[in-house]
Amino acid sequence: MPTRIDYFDDPRAPKANSIVPSANVIVADDEGRVLMIRRTDNGNWAVPGGAMDMGESLVQTGVRETLEETGVHCEVTGLVGIYTDPRHVIHYTSNDEVRQEFSVVFTARYVSGEPTPSDESREVVWVPREEVGGLTMHRSMRQRIEAYLKGEGLPQLG
Repeated sequence: MPTRIDYFDDPRAPKANSIVPSANVIVADDEGRVLMIRRTDNGNWAVPGGAMDMGESLVQTGVRETLEETGVHCEVTGLVGIYTDPRHVIHYTSNDEVRQEFSVVFTARYVSGEPTPSDESREVVWVPREEVGGLTMHRSMRQRIEAYLKGEGLPQLG
């Protein structure tokens, strides 16, 4: 059973009992490939990211989480969007926490390091842009990646 369950606009979803600022990072290498992880908690593909710790900025959070989850050092270069839709809740079954979505999604460039799995990522790979759409992921993650891939210019707010 997954230890993380994402719900979006689902009447069966449990009610949120927390909200935690988090950062996700879409890292691209010189070839334009996107750094992707296969999560250990639900098996879905995603970009690296996680919760902000006290004493750090969201940019620092994104850089730290990317390094922890992938072994890759990155430098934040821009903003994809801010995602705070209350219809998206994340249930962590290990402690019954149900978070309302609050994610800031950044773009970043690869600096150094080799893709390396961690406790949170069972696979870490560079994926060609044209192959990202074929990966299994939650619709909220797909929305974020598609906004990046479309290069819509203005950050997404929602």
